[in-house]
Amino acid sequence: MPVIEVTSLHKRYGDLVAVDDVSFAVEAGEIFGILGPNGAGKTTTVECVSGLRTPDSGTVSVLGLDPRKDANQLRQQVGVQLQESQLPDRLRVAEALELYASFYRNPTDPARLIDKLGLGEKRNTAYKKLSGGQKQRLSIALALVGNPKIAILDELTTGLDPQARRDTWALIEQVRESGVTIVLVTHFMEEAERLCDRVAVIDRGSVVALDSPAGLVSTVVPEQRVRFRPSAPLDDELFTGLPEVSAVHHSGGQVVVTGTGDLLHAVASTLARHQIVAANLRLEQSTLDDAFVELTGHQPAE
Repeated sequence: MPVIEVTSLHKRYGDLVAVDDVSFAVEAGEIFGILGPNGAGKTTTVECVSGLRTPDSGTVSVLGLDPRKDANQLRQQVGVQLQESQLPDRLRVAEALELYASFYRNPTDPARLIDKLGLGEKRNTAYKKLSGGQKQRLSIALALVGNPKIAILDELTTGLDPQARRDTWALIEQVRESGVTIVLVTHFMEEAERLCDRVAVIDRGSVVALDSPAGLVSTVVPEQRVRFRPSAPLDDELFTGLPEVSAVHHSGGQVVVTGTGDLLHAVASTLARHQIVAANLRLEQSTLDDAFVELTGHQPAE
């Protein structure tokens, strides 16, 4: 049974339709990504899932509970890290964890969680003195201190430098390994490819695709490119007749062959038969960035 089921979710604010007929299910133990450009309806969707907002129509079930009717019971089992969260400047790391732990019936040990998330040397440091990466680690700790079955993490790494972002990704993988199901809201394609088992792409309030990152890429943009510099001039017709090839073009002395299937083998075999050496040969495959642009028309976040 899925641990989260969302069916025909709809939410509007005045004339603005923020979420329009969104449906998806999350399986136990997976990292489920919700992708989309800014303003797509991602945050509103997870706020309805976590019980922070009431949908206008549709149904949401989390661990078999209704997020609004069973809010108190659900809060004991779901940890949430919001897109924009702030703590008092003078609150120390250990104080924050101990405070949040007091809200739960069966919390994890705050001191052990601090050490696990690499905040041991900062346990007595005030919030305002933490770096961006350390604040994100604390946010994750606060979402996990209640010993939840599900953690909802919204735009977890926005504003972090590349190293801090990768450190945070490693933490998320550790959290999943401990048995926690994770719903990860992001607009970073690299983050989704690295972490997510499946992703739902939301655009203009609707789910436009749902699959594994690799599945989305292979379905939406299946073409590949083989790029090389030939040792001798060649005729494009060597490749255009191959079933794997859709196009051939030249770029600055390089030949670029576009196609599908086992394109690399088809190109390499043809070159070998004609005794042409391919210098700097490389295979370029489509990425989740390419699929995202194809599905939404938006450029992904840098």
